[in-house]
Amino acid sequence: MPFSLAAPVHSEIIIKKSRFIACVESMSDRHSASERVAALRAEHPGAVHVCWALLAGGQSAAVDDGEPSGTAGRPMLEVLRHQDLEGVLATVVRYWGGSKLGAGGLVRAYTDAVAQALLKADKVPLIRLQTLRCTVPYALEGLLRREIEAAAAQRLKVQHGSQVELSFALPEREVTGFVARINEAGQGRVGWLKAQD
Repeated sequence: MPFSLAAPVHSEIIIKKSRFIACVESMSDRHSASERVAALRAEHPGAVHVCWALLAGGQSAAVDDGEPSGTAGRPMLEVLRHQDLEGVLATVVRYWGGSKLGAGGLVRAYTDAVAQALLKADKVPLIRLQTLRCTVPYALEGLLRREIEAAAAQRLKVQHGSQVELSFALPEREVTGFVARINEAGQGRVGWLKAQD
């Protein structure tokens, strides 16, 4: 089961006088990650690098920001993968200490900075929701609303026309059982529609 983070966590390590300031935090997409990295650059104008890795499905990224290719972003991304995280951004701000660390030293430094931050992280299970849409006769609206409430589903939208159309979201793992219960209670009078984005 993938995890996300309850709150941002930070760590700092110093290697040969270079400061590596790491932060790991929940982040859903590349645009938000880019904004966060831009804010870090503004907060740390004296830093030589702001490297980052985002693990967020199809929007994942690994950015070395001027460090030798593959020595920062990719190792940070691997730490996130190894911890089974999803929707998480790892950033490391580096202040130059005057000594070169070499490729192996950089990989260790960026990996350790992120790993140290994650030691303090409060991981929370990532619950994927699935949106469902259905139509029911007015006589079944109350039943469906009670079932939605009992399942702790998020009611998204209700439209009243010739029938009642409801949109709601619930955890993916509960969808099959929920649909079966509703179909049985509705005795064939529930129409399932394709969920809209």
